[in-house]
Amino acid sequence: MVRSGMMRGGGGRGMGGMGMRGMRGGPFMQKNSFLPRHPFDLTLAEPAFPRVNQQPDDSVLTNALQKRSQDLTPTQEEQTAISNLVTKVQGVLDNLVIAPGDFTKAQLDEIRQVGSFKKGTMMTGHNVADIVVILKTLPTHDMAEAIGKKVEEEIQKSMKTEVVPKAEAIKLDFTDKCFEISNSLARVRCLIATLPQNIRKLEAEKHLDFKVVQSHLASIRHARWFEENAHHSTIKVLIRILRDLANRFDGFRPLNPWICDLLAHSAIMNNPSRQALPVNLAFRRIFQLLASGLFVPGSAGITDPCEANHIRVHTSMTLVQQDQCCMTAQTLVRVLAHGGYKHILGFVENTTVAKEMSVWDGVVVSPMDPAYEKPAEKKDGEEEDMECVEESGMEQDNGE
Repeated sequence: MVRSGMMRGGGGRGMGGMGMRGMRGGPFMQKNSFLPRHPFDLTLAEPAFPRVNQQPDDSVLTNALQKRSQDLTPTQEEQTAISNLVTKVQGVLDNLVIAPGDFTKAQLDEIRQVGSFKKGTMMTGHNVADIVVILKTLPTHDMAEAIGKKVEEEIQKSMKTEVVPKAEAIKLDFTDKCFEISNSLARVRCLIATLPQNIRKLEAEKHLDFKVVQSHLASIRHARWFEENAHHSTIKVLIRILRDLANRFDGFRPLNPWICDLLAHSAIMNNPSRQALPVNLAFRRIFQLLASGLFVPGSAGITDPCEANHIRVHTSMTLVQQDQCCMTAQTLVRVLAHGGYKHILGFVENTTVAKEMSVWDGVVVSPMDPAYEKPAEKKDGEEEDMECVEESGMEQDNGE
């Protein structure tokens, strides 16, 4: 895979054959400049390439997308269970912020809901809500354990006055990133973070991992941006479908929840009219963009709106992952063009359609071959090859 967009500067012959010599500081040394470019997008280019015929009837695909989204949406019972547990956990944590009483093992500053439950994109079978607990002090594992035990204790007390089935018993678990409160129907993850000004004070031996705390704070920015910009119902439909594709197709696995959020938003809202596109057009557009190289080196991709320095979200993927994502989309966009939407959406369970040859009404669709090959290992003393084009610093969103 060759980085596109690399351009060498112009010659400099326009000044009487002398180029840029004679300038202060000696000859002007021209440098290669990297200019990322957006791949060809028929939606953005439509004013320059008007359609000859009207859009064909795509109601079958539209209905299939809506049906798949409904299948991926938690049932009313599941949503009620997770909502009830979130209310209990949030109530205890809010009380620790306002009136901690005799609880002195940690000082809580703020509680924020994040992730798919907050965004309204939760998927069935994954009944998990996320809450970020921001501490005034530097977070340690002991503090997280103390808060978790306090939350469990207070919920147990409140449940003594309720008629609760034994199956609803509360369970407390701990991980390196959070503590979890769960029952038989739902789970709430409490992600521990600290005030932004405390980030640089974290010590690996004493406190929670720097990158973990940073990603928890990032999930707050993601939830806030989503609430302000991506509340359209069509975006939420497409996000669920994208996350399902990432679960079922190996080439799309690097598309973490935050990338899926931004990709769905861009496909629906980034168009000349600035009006939401229908879900069927946006769905086709995603495959066309990925197939044309939206997430490969040299592409402008999608800029993370919650990070500084114009970070492009696909730079968190390795070169191999970027190539596999593009290669998978190039195969599936042809399958989709020949009516294979049922295989792509999962109505016909066949994830090998992206890896094996298939025939659609006499048309053979063969999987694409990789364009990028890992360089051979360097001998001792030689410089090692970088796996990624650039560092993005973007961790996978733990609040999803």
